Amino acid sequence: MQIKLFTIPCSESNELNEEMNRFLRGNKIVNIEKQFYVLNSDAYWSFCVAYLPNQNMPIQERKEKVDYKEILDENSFARFTQLRSIRKVLAEKDAIPAYAVFTDAELSLISQLDEVNENNVRKIQGIGEKRMEKYGNIICEMFNNVDNK
Repeated sequence: MQIKLFTIPCSESNELNEEMNRFLRGNKIVNIEKQFYVLNSDAYWSFCVAYLPNQNMPIQERKEKVDYKEILDENSFARFTQLRSIRKVLAEKDAIPAYAVFTDAELSLISQLDEVNENNVRKIQGIGEKRMEKYGNIICEMFNNVDNK
């Protein structure tokens, strides 16, 4: 672990702010301690940054977005859309990101099931016991109630 100090005057900080931001983006930050102080009539921020250099860290490439309308048949895509709506309700209720309930990939697999029930959903790779306990039953129940109307 290494440290780097930044002292940024409050009066003219744009260039120094950008220098610090570039440094923060380019390294794995362990800790930052900050202190505001006044010297004579000038005010400053001082930052002590503990970091690990990211010299060999690969840049993660963004995965290409999947168009499920292209890869699912019409019926499965309609079911997928219903499942996404249900997932949104569950995510909003628990104040979590939608993908934490089920990912789009998992929903696409659920939409292709002959029958959406806990036993079939439980067989999908990536859906663990905790999410099944929390969301499995309710997503099946909500989906089947919407599907039967």
